[in-house]
Amino acid sequence: MKPIGGDQLRGHLESLVLAVLEDGPAHGWDICRRLDATSGGALALKEGSVYPALYRLERRGLITAQWDNEPAQRRGPRRRVYRLSPKGRRALVTARGQWQRFAAIVTTILGAPA
Repeated sequence: MKPIGGDQLRGHLESLVLAVLEDGPAHGWDICRRLDATSGGALALKEGSVYPALYRLERRGLITAQWDNEPAQRRGPRRRVYRLSPKGRRALVTARGQWQRFAAIVTTILGAPA
């Protein structure tokens, strides 16, 4: 199956990020990994597109972020851990409703079986 990316994801990435954070806090790379695993590898997402979405969500108060305090024995740079905020949970409920309506309309227009 050809990966889904670019134009097909535009407008949905932030909702997808909120949805995977519903399962618990995660750092950026882990969010990419969760999206990839959940989509069966169909989403062609790179960290370079996910991080700007995380910053937008944080500015809007839909997620919170803080630096992890993992022991120094872990190698590599410090990581920011993102969490869904109460406002983000409400936004996710709204996004799911909007998506269901949009998907139903597109399905009707394209004539796909319901």
